[in-house]
Amino acid sequence: MTNELAGKIALVTGAARGVGAATVAWLRAHGARVLATDIRPEVERLADKDGVAVLVGDVSEEDVAVRSALKAVEQFGGLDILVANAGRSVNKPVTETTAADWDEVMSVNARGAFLQAREAFRVMRDNGGGAIVTVGSFASTVGLAEAAAYSASKGALAQLTKVLALEGAPHGIRANVVAPGVIETDLLDTFRADSRAYLRSFGTAHPLGRVAQPEEIAEVIGFLASPRSAFVTGAVVAADGGYTAA
Repeated sequence: MTNELAGKIALVTGAARGVGAATVAWLRAHGARVLATDIRPEVERLADKDGVAVLVGDVSEEDVAVRSALKAVEQFGGLDILVANAGRSVNKPVTETTAADWDEVMSVNARGAFLQAREAFRVMRDNGGGAIVTVGSFASTVGLAEAAAYSASKGALAQLTKVLALEGAPHGIRANVVAPGVIETDLLDTFRADSRAYLRSFGTAHPLGRVAQPEEIAEVIGFLASPRSAFVTGAVVAADGGYTAA
């Protein structure tokens, strides 16, 4: 491990489990201090006096985004990295997807990322720059049956990130999207009763023959958050085992 992010302050949403928790661990291992947020109180287990603070809240609520940015500044002295990872999905055919289903997914995946990015952007702009990494999906590139709201929200997220990159460039702010394939996390359990079988079937759909582990996606996020990607902005970086290459 290196200290390439020593002195940097990061905010990670959806940090309690899966990719979020793996990203917090990666950032800490590379020297950053981290504010970890999640709607689930279990995020509090990540807190440590050496460099991880936590905030419990719903990213779709505007005041949570404001409080998150303020807490990063007040507790650690700034905000250099945002990882907008919080996500939600509903797995239903279009004809069975309700307006409430649509709003629930959009409120987290699109609205929540927008609010967090807006507040982080303001701090980064005033402090000389930073890096925003949003966690999208291969579903922003290819259609997924029975995932209308999820796919649409990730498409919106990709476009939002490109705008952040354009508006951020004059201020030294980079913004990129990581677009994973299927990841072995508990998110699948929240919308599919057959999630384990689904994982096995999707593993064979990826040319690499398996699904991703959270730590593998955290590595890509970490790269885009680090100075090693200094000339990368506005990119949608596929981390999907070759799924969208076919």
